[in-house]
Amino acid sequence: MKTAKLKEWTYEDYLALPEGDPFRYEVINGDLYMTPAPNLRHQRISMNISRIVSSFLHQNPLGEIFSAPCDVIFVPEPLQYVEPDLVFVSKERSAILTEKNIQGVPDLLVEILSQTTKIRDRRLKLSLYERFGVPEYWIVDPETESVQVFQLVDGRYPASLEFCKTDILESPHLPGLAISLSDVFSS
Repeated sequence: MKTAKLKEWTYEDYLALPEGDPFRYEVINGDLYMTPAPNLRHQRISMNISRIVSSFLHQNPLGEIFSAPCDVIFVPEPLQYVEPDLVFVSKERSAILTEKNIQGVPDLLVEILSQTTKIRDRRLKLSLYERFGVPEYWIVDPETESVQVFQLVDGRYPASLEFCKTDILESPHLPGLAISLSDVFSS
């Protein structure tokens, strides 16, 4: 849900939002977006992906995975703060990790669709992630039990690769990892 635009939001405004609020907030193009806490299906899918990738990274230290809430700030443009469901940052890009947040472009961002975020995730965030050069973006759809994978080619996201629950998902950013999507969508 987009809030009324009274002004362009800054990171300081964002940090001043009340703690303990059950909502997640993001600032995209200077607009504040509020999202209610995700449902349990969403959380299970997020935990499944996180568990699979974390186990792999424990054996293959290629980088780190983070789950929401975790601020990603696209610099140098100051009005872009997102909280993807999952974020992977490779060792090569680890300089973007700070004590408080991620400041720069991660290797892989994952958004799990919900009723309140699906349009934003498919349009606004897709455009934002492409503009800032996020190498890979997954859109996970719990309703259709499918994953769209966008991989940056010459600064653009061409048509997505489509995967369903019976497929195996691999990423060039996590070489050697093969994710069985039936494990991702299991309850």
